[in-house]
Amino acid sequence: MLVTTTPLWVGLAAPFLLKEQLSSALKTGIALAMLGSVLIGVADVVAVIDGRLSFSLTEFTDQSNPLLGNVLALGGALAASIYLIIGRRLRRGMSLLTYITVVYTTAACFLVAMALGTGLDLTGYSTVAYFVMVLMALFPQLIGHSSYNWALGHLPAATVSVAVIGEPIGATILALLIFLEVPGVITLAGSTLLLAGIVYATRPERRTA
Repeated sequence: MLVTTTPLWVGLAAPFLLKEQLSSALKTGIALAMLGSVLIGVADVVAVIDGRLSFSLTEFTDQSNPLLGNVLALGGALAASIYLIIGRRLRRGMSLLTYITVVYTTAACFLVAMALGTGLDLTGYSTVAYFVMVLMALFPQLIGHSSYNWALGHLPAATVSVAVIGEPIGATILALLIFLEVPGVITLAGSTLLLAGIVYATRPERRTA
């Protein structure tokens, strides 16, 4: 829920940093998507026990420090917001190939340096593990993430940010197909609202003569 609050921060910052005003459709779409994200997040902290609705940040999760996870998730949302705003500003005068070459190379160098600096071992994994890593680099990163960066050259940052939070829907579908994890009613309701928000926010505006 927290890591998908990116549209909120982009929407608040875009009018000041990018001089991009939010349309009424975009505002409504962001509201619907955020509500859907909240429902998806709530599904992990509530449960019906003996006919009563129970709430707990720790009881329904096996994580040792959920509060730290929430803080990191919020930090991720803020970082993604800054990334989209910077990308929107730069992509106006920079080609997609130039932009992703600089960004992806910088990110790769930073990650390798962090791994080596913290003593993590980059070797010794199975062939399957390395193959999956290559697939992750090719599809989610090179194709999927580059699609967002392409869109930043043509669409407002707030619009692109709303599309980004469609990832939980894709993750839910994959979890169903691969791990046979069936989402609950609250998760399905949240996904429906989230998808509706994306569709509403990205629809073309009607222009009057």
